[in-house]
Amino acid sequence: MALLETHGLTKSFGALTAVNAVTLRVEAGAVHSVIGPNGAGKTTLFNLLTGAFPPSSGQLFFDGKDITGTPSHRVAHLGLARSFQRTNVFPALSLLDNVWIAAFARNVSRRGLTWRRAQHYPETTERARSALADVGLAEKANHLAREISHGEQRQLELAIALAAAPRVLLLDEPAAGLSPDETRKMVALVRALRGRYTVVLIEHKMDIIMNVSDRISVMHFGSLIAEGTPAEIQRNPDVRRAYLGGAAA
Repeated sequence: MALLETHGLTKSFGALTAVNAVTLRVEAGAVHSVIGPNGAGKTTLFNLLTGAFPPSSGQLFFDGKDITGTPSHRVAHLGLARSFQRTNVFPALSLLDNVWIAAFARNVSRRGLTWRRAQHYPETTERARSALADVGLAEKANHLAREISHGEQRQLELAIALAAAPRVLLLDEPAAGLSPDETRKMVALVRALRGRYTVVLIEHKMDIIMNVSDRISVMHFGSLIAEGTPAEIQRNPDVRRAYLGGAAA
């Protein structure tokens, strides 16, 4: 069953069509990767899925409901959370505080925050600590975000997404800038999320894509040109041409 689905989703910026009539089905519990050369429209597609951009045309469905044009703050409350290409944390706050803010923002009501200390929200604090534990950062909960490594900051960003209690995680190049050891750790984290969450992944490192994906969609110049299992994508001549040009022709 498709948890996240698009029908002819399109986004144009003037004469440039960054996403062109994309129809996509993401099955519940799957790791579904979106790949393609630089400029293929992958991040723009993520921005459409999360409400950062309104589509020029087409429809977006989440759990069978039409959420086309829903703004990003409402999309987050529906159960879609994302990470970004560039690390996006509060460097002067502790790891726990970074994650606590995301956990608190997901609450149904924020009434009374002005008058109550954070310790008066034990369930929020527990959810934040649990998210840190999920990514292996529980022991550094009280460290400042600027004091940890780049790889750990990427793990922290994943914990922030998890603290929002999502049903779908959209991860935009989570291994960007990571060392080989840090990349292996991130791959293990994504694998551990399989089944617990539905994951939509953008990544340029093909070894990661082939190792963690259930299905792969390939974008080129804003359009979907192929979809299938990792083995099917590896054999697809259109995909090889998109990445290698004339060398694969």
